[in-house]
Amino acid sequence: MSDITIYHNPACGTSRNVLALIRNSGEDPVVIEYLKTPPDRATLVGLIHAMGMPVRELLRRKGTPYDELGLGEPQWTDAQLMDFMLQHPILINRPIVVTPLGTRLCRPSEAVLDILPQPQQAAFCKEDGEAVIDANGHRIDKR
Repeated sequence: MSDITIYHNPACGTSRNVLALIRNSGEDPVVIEYLKTPPDRATLVGLIHAMGMPVRELLRRKGTPYDELGLGEPQWTDAQLMDFMLQHPILINRPIVVTPLGTRLCRPSEAVLDILPQPQQAAFCKEDGEAVIDANGHRIDKR
């Protein structure tokens, strides 16, 4: 069993790229399709705490009921925002990756590289053709 877990949405290009980068490092992660198997409250709280981010920053807006629920309003507490995420898992931004080196919301997809225990094994291009890893397995600097 792998010590890497990805909270994944196969319909999301960023999530697919992150999963491919994990596999390109030689790992076979535990894949949790969180829309089919949403986290429970304790797991969601643990992920948010491990990422060290405010609850509000984990909310996804695009393609979700965020606006119709009025989640941009300041009146919602963290507990209430988590209630909405648990009722509507599509509101949880993705992908979230857990490794021995940390837990991170991996947007952009290259963010996963900082928490993978093993280096990339081969060249890698995102689905859109953007090169991320060169033929020697080194990260391509975008500067």
